[in-house]
This record gives sequence, C-alpha cells and structure tokens, in this order.
Amino acid sequence: MKVRTRFAPSPTGFMHIGNLRTAIFEYLIAKKNDGDFILRIEDTDQTRKVDGAIDFIYKTLELCNFKIDEGPNNEGSVGPYIQSERKDLYRKYAMELVDKGAAYFCFCTEEDLDLMRKEADEKKIAFLYDGRCSHLTKEEIEQKINNGEKYVIRQKMPKEGTTTVNDLVYGNVVIENKILDDQILLKSDGYPTYNFANVVDDHLMKITHVIRGHEYLDQTAKYNLLYEAFGWEAPTYIHVAMVLGEDGTKLSKRNGDASFMDLYNDGYLPEAIVNYLVLLGWSPSTNQELFTMEELIKEFDPSRISKSSSQYDVKKLNWMNSHYIKKLDIDALLKITLPHLKETYDLSNKSDEWIKHLVSIYKDHISYGKEIVACTELFFKDEIDITGEALEFMNDETIPNTLKVFKEEIENINDWTVENISNAINSTKEKANAKGKMLYMPIRIKVSGIMHGPELPDTIYLLGKETILNRLSK
Repeated sequence: MKVRTRFAPSPTGFMHIGNLRTAIFEYLIAKKNDGDFILRIEDTDQTRKVDGAIDFIYKTLELCNFKIDEGPNNEGSVGPYIQSERKDLYRKYAMELVDKGAAYFCFCTEEDLDLMRKEADEKKIAFLYDGRCSHLTKEEIEQKINNGEKYVIRQKMPKEGTTTVNDLVYGNVVIENKILDDQILLKSDGYPTYNFANVVDDHLMKITHVIRGHEYLDQTAKYNLLYEAFGWEAPTYIHVAMVLGEDGTKLSKRNGDASFMDLYNDGYLPEAIVNYLVLLGWSPSTNQELFTMEELIKEFDPSRISKSSSQYDVKKLNWMNSHYIKKLDIDALLKITLPHLKETYDLSNKSDEWIKHLVSIYKDHISYGKEIVACTELFFKDEIDITGEALEFMNDETIPNTLKVFKEEIENINDWTVENISNAINSTKEKANAKGKMLYMPIRIKVSGIMHGPELPDTIYLLGKETILNRLSK
C-alpha cells in the first residue's frame, strides 16, 4: 500500500510552530517512503475561521519547500480537500452508523446538558453524557424530528471492556471503555465534529499514517471504535509529545509564542526553522544537527520520535539560523535584512554599494535578519557615548598618542578605501609603537563607542572620513 500522510490544519490564522512540526513529520514520513503528502483544510468550526488563513497555510508550506501532492489547489481523485465542501458526505456516513446501531439521535438541549454537568460537579466526577437518548424508540425519534426539535448524532460507546490503541511511539495503549464519552459526530447545524470528519476523510483519502498530539492518545480509542463500526482498517498512529514554550507551558499564540510567519518576518530562514523544529522531539542516529531537506528525508525514522516533551529554545534556533545565514549570498542576505533597516533608519542618502557593504560585514554577526538593526545603530547616530568598560579601558596613558597618530594618518588619506584605511592602521602601529588590543581597541572605541564589532577598516570606511575625524577630534 502506498504511504499517504495528511496535514490537516484549521484556517484560524498564522501557523503555530507546534503545528508546523507535525507537518514536517508527516511530510518526511511520506517522502521517505516515496508516498503522497496531502493538505486538507479542517474548517468544520466555522466560528473560528479567519479570512486569508488558507493562503497563509499554502504560503508557509511553500516557503518550507514542501511539495503538496494533493490539496485544495491541486485536487486529486479524493477531493474536495476542504471539509466544509464535504458536508453532505458526513451525514451519509453518520446515518450509516445509526442504521448499524453504532450511533444515535440525541435531542438533549443545552439546558439538559448543563444540568448533567452540574450533577457531575456535585458528585465530583468527570462529566460524561449519560446516553439517555440512545434508548429512544424509532417512533419517538420520528415524532421529535417532525416536531422540529434540534438534534445531534452521537457515537454509541461500549461501557465495558477495553479498546487498544497501537501506536508507533508508545506501543499498545489500553483504554478503559467506561471513560469514553458518547461523542457528538454530527452537530445540530449539520456540520461534523473534528473527530468524526477526521475518520471519514482519512479513510476515503486512503491515509496510512496519522500524527496526533500525545495528549489526545486516550481519545484515539474513539477513532478505533469508529473504524471498527464501519469495518475499515485503521491507519498507523504516531502520537508525539507536545512542544512546550520557553516558560515550560504549552505553546500558545495567546502567550506570545511565535508563529512561523512571525519568525519568517523577523528574518529567520525557513530551512533553518524546519531543521530546528524537526529536532524538537526527534533525534537522528548520529550527532548531526544541520540537515538539508534531502538529508532529513533520507535520515528520518519515526521510531526515533521521543516520548518526552521538548522545549522551544530561541537561543538554539538562533544558533542554527546563524549557520544558514553564513551560507547566503549578498542578495539573499539583503532580502532578510534590508526591510528591517529601511523600517528603522533613513537610507535615502546611502548608496546601494554602501548598504551592501554594511550588510555583508555583519553576515557572521547576526543570527536572524532583524537583529541587524541593533547591530548597526552606530552607523546612524550623530553622537556616541563611551561608557562603562569601554570608558575604563580608555584611561590607559598610551592611548592619546595612538589616537593622535591615527588621526594624522586618516587626514592624509585622499582615496577613501578599506585598503587605505588598513594601511593607516598599520602605519599607526609603527609610528605609535602600539599593537594588538592596545592598537585596535582604542581606535574602535573612539570612532564607534563599542569595544567589539566587525572588521575595523570596514567599520571606519562605512562611517565615513568626516565622521571619523569629528569623533577623533573630541
């Protein structure tokens, strides 16, 4: 059987990085086995739907270099691939379960359910629907429908025995049937619930592997019971532990955790994000940490997915992203940095050559595009302040003479080039008898206000002769 995986996000906004990790795992499983990767949009909860979200999903997957074999924009033979367009299909299968006695009409109102919840709270037990409507006769059901009473269709759960979920990561997990609620399959508005639509769609789309969060493992027993009721073969389940935020809680946009587009817009590279996320909860067979997509496809083994939660660490992401930045050519580097420079600083009097030079010297100093704004502040302010450790360093008695000689060398430069500036520094070294830290550090502090940075000749070149002489004169 051909391996087929699906990524089935809800169109509720930017893609959460936890969801993206799931997509990565599903994509790698499919491509590792020469299979298909399907995109399905789960929009059965119309109240949470966000305009344009589907476009964001496509944009994200495209940026991550995922080839979608089937989806809303490139339909195969098992479409449509948007659940709201499959509404009539779900009713057909819900009624099939009713006919088999595996589901039933439920006419309970919100008031009825609230009362049941209140009683459960008073008894200090978990609320489970008591199944009262499962005992209605055919005549009673017809009468209620004819009276126009609203209803849902619920799955009829066994109340005794166990259901076993076979999982690739956690093995055989035995679930007590008595804890399973008679879940709603079809809502009163005719839309299916998430759980029911998933089972129907996964079967009809011939999905072979399903990745879910570990927190839903118990609920997967309900999936298995649906598959059994229909007489269908269940897919291979792979439950993954959740990704925690830096504060140790579940990742949440509400808590300010970054989405993929947040990271991308800040100048993180998609290939670096993918590389980082795949290592959250999965480990390769070697100590390798930096992978191309081709290497990930070759190396990925879902049996090496961890049972333990992993923690999102922006420092590790920055480290990884910096390695990818170092490999960029100047045009790609400008793409992730220039928009942030333009947003913060006035570049109207800067030439393209100057901007390229500025960006290029920080290539090895930034871990993401937006970081260049803070790094380059010294090139855009008229005055600098020398404080703290830098000011303390400047107290050495040899420094005034070094700076005096260097100022004279700068004044004698007619052709303002990096090479001539380097020559001026070297000449200062000889004439002032200064070397190493006692040569470079005083000059850097005096002209830039900081103790460390990119190559000194490039820094001086970009600041310009007039600025350098003004700062050396103060």
